[in-house]
Amino acid sequence: MECDAKIPGADPDLRAAAARPVALVGLMGAGKTTIGRRLALRLGLPFVDADAEIETASGLSVAEIFERFGEAHFRDGERRVIARLVDGDPKVIATGGGAFIQDDTRALLLERALVVWLDADIATLVDRVRRRNTRPLLKGRDPGEVLRSLAAVRNPIYAAAQLRIASKAGPHGETVDTIVRALAAANRGTPA
Repeated sequence: MECDAKIPGADPDLRAAAARPVALVGLMGAGKTTIGRRLALRLGLPFVDADAEIETASGLSVAEIFERFGEAHFRDGERRVIARLVDGDPKVIATGGGAFIQDDTRALLLERALVVWLDADIATLVDRVRRRNTRPLLKGRDPGEVLRSLAAVRNPIYAAAQLRIASKAGPHGETVDTIVRALAAANRGTPA
């Protein structure tokens, strides 16, 4: 796939990274969507947000799906959408925070994508999630408490990702640069 010639800013040295999808995982607020968009531009790949795809397919927001049908129904639809996204052409995929926690979805992503865990400290996550009130798991709850609890359960599972990248409070471009260096090193078979 020679998409770097078509998309300005694409890095031709990362052509091998385009051999399969790159899936971003991590807690809410880690920057999966924002960083994912910028990473896709750098790699010359399309960007897809799994939650947005679920909303398009269902005609409902993620919050509405949770409220009307519950989390189990949402996770089933999420798994089906991600299965569709990892088939076909390479792309950068931002997953929902709980997607990688589901055994079937995690196995699918690890088999068919290069999974990048965006790991951020709780203070950074809290600062970022306060900017949006659309997160069902935070509805009426203290974000710091929820995120600490989620991190305790989810971070050991996110650690199964092929790459772990710190998502810091600074500019997202720095995180993208770190991911690009890690992808280049992975393609060469050397440590980042």
